[in-house]
Amino acid sequence: MDVAVDEATLGSAAEGHQLKANVLSLFDSVVMGVAGVAPGYSIAASTAVLFGAVALSGPGSLLYCGIAMFGIVWAFNYLGRVDANAGASYAWVRRALIPQLGYVAGWALVVSALLFMVAGSFPAGAVTLGLVSTSLANNTLAVTAVGALFFSLMVVAVLVGVRITARLQVMMSTVELAILLLFAILAFAHGGTAHAFTWSWVSPTSFHGVNGFFAGALVAAFYYWGWDTTANLSEETKEAKVTPGFGGIFGVIVVFALFMAFTIGSNMVLTASQINHNSADVLDVLGQTVWPGAGGKLIVLAVILSTVATLETTLIQVTRTLFAMGRDGTLPRALGRIHPTWRTPWVATVVIAVVSVGLFVASNYVGSVSTILTDAINAIGLQITVYYGLAGLSVVVLYRRQLFRSKSNFLFMGLWPLVGAIFMFVMFGESIPNLSPTADAVGLGALALGLIPMAYYWARRNPYFNRVRPEERLAPEA
Repeated sequence: MDVAVDEATLGSAAEGHQLKANVLSLFDSVVMGVAGVAPGYSIAASTAVLFGAVALSGPGSLLYCGIAMFGIVWAFNYLGRVDANAGASYAWVRRALIPQLGYVAGWALVVSALLFMVAGSFPAGAVTLGLVSTSLANNTLAVTAVGALFFSLMVVAVLVGVRITARLQVMMSTVELAILLLFAILAFAHGGTAHAFTWSWVSPTSFHGVNGFFAGALVAAFYYWGWDTTANLSEETKEAKVTPGFGGIFGVIVVFALFMAFTIGSNMVLTASQINHNSADVLDVLGQTVWPGAGGKLIVLAVILSTVATLETTLIQVTRTLFAMGRDGTLPRALGRIHPTWRTPWVATVVIAVVSVGLFVASNYVGSVSTILTDAINAIGLQITVYYGLAGLSVVVLYRRQLFRSKSNFLFMGLWPLVGAIFMFVMFGESIPNLSPTADAVGLGALALGLIPMAYYWARRNPYFNRVRPEERLAPEA
């Protein structure tokens, strides 16, 4: 395999490797940011996991992790202004730190997205089957089959072009957000029949020590994950160096508000038993509690739309990262091929589809739906802390000469991203000893696998691993 790439064209949109440019607007980018996080899916699939980790302190976990996550959001905003690249952190971390860490950042996104294909498809299957039978909703084989069907439909949508994908996302996300807003209001109007609201739910002293705090924060990180899809779509976005960053910022603001509202509402309305016995979709039982009968089923529609939306955006995110790595020759060059008509990375999309179907089949031998979701969410949490943390450090390095020119520069280019990065790395270290052996094996093992292709392409002297010139480690002057 030829890996002799000219240094001048590394990471560039060379002939035959150019995505369709100027397709997405700021509005599209915001929608993609929200859809990537998938508030309906995240609440449905992760509430029971969060409750199992910190009980009623879930709002606190989301608050403190959210503060740190905003630091990473600001980091992506400014890193994107340096280089609009479909690989995002894969390209930025290389430039700011060292190429090997850039590769690790890109690989971490790839494996986390692959795991999510299973974690995301399960709720789609469970919620859909729950409309027919509760027993079917907890049948791993049935849930896998229906989830795989949803996933296959998303593969087709992603293949035919980002413009069509964006239009689907606008329609799905509009309906999803309207339904979630309605049920958030109903939950608060219903009142605290299970637990009366107390400010202790957001108190830092409500956790069972440091381990309890970071156990909740790791799950919260999974809640927020996905907004950075906007960065991977930068080469296909209008004003590519500015719009994706704003899309991520506005997207996280929206989902932060929804997560806090629903987690507090769930604490007030649902008992521990109701949450634990509906681990695949807590929103279903919440909907029936605040609006019994046919009305309560509306929220099921929001979960299905949200799950479909996030499967689609995650596919976009991982295929664009693989495309960038294939284009640079740090993975097989075929991954960098673009479909001549649709201008999408069709080889990367097909590869992800095949691997994901294999993971669907393998998941049937792991255990129950609840076990699969818990281990997958925790494993993904470990992986995303790696590339988010590296991005947070990178922006401080690239903008170091501009940090002290204003208070806003110091806060948004330096201090906040740095705090976010430190939070991510500490969470990574604190979480490992407290997770299940399966979650650790999957989370760390998948990351370690990336060392094999990295060593191979590094040994073959791929230009990506060349030493970055000192002047490239600085952001352009504003």
